[in-house]
Amino acid sequence: MANIYTQIHIQSVFTVQNRDCIIHKSWKDELYKYITSIIQNHNHKVLAVNGMPDHIHIFFGMRPTQSTAELMQDIKADSPKWINQRKLIKTKFSWQEGYGAFSYSKSQVNNVISYIRNQEEHHRKKTFLEEYQELLEKFEVDYAEQYIFKPIEYDKDDKKQIAP
Repeated sequence: MANIYTQIHIQSVFTVQNRDCIIHKSWKDELYKYITSIIQNHNHKVLAVNGMPDHIHIFFGMRPTQSTAELMQDIKADSPKWINQRKLIKTKFSWQEGYGAFSYSKSQVNNVISYIRNQEEHHRKKTFLEEYQELLEKFEVDYAEQYIFKPIEYDKDDKKQIAP
């Protein structure tokens, strides 16, 4: 694309279906590498990928050759196939419908990268839903409570996640 100059930085956030905590630390880095390859195959630049067992953050430089929606569709369709083909979990893996996508200026890039790289530390203080709602409010995104990602439910007696 000649004579098209852009600087678009997007942070995308999405969760495992039913907010199940199933992204295991033994294979999460390989998943992040696979997602990175999907993004790079579309000529976008990955700046940071990290998450928790129930959700993921991806920060990338976006080229104007594809829409964010198309890229997210590719990531959310291809990465579960990769997980399921390798039988990394006992059940079928899928992402929950929807995602958040937030744009940042160049001056914010290093802070966002640091924020994503430090997810484990960050979530010692704040739940995913608190984090996500703060992003929506910070970016003044209108949202309906009933469509926000579902909270994780735990059994009060044994502290284990309840299956949906």
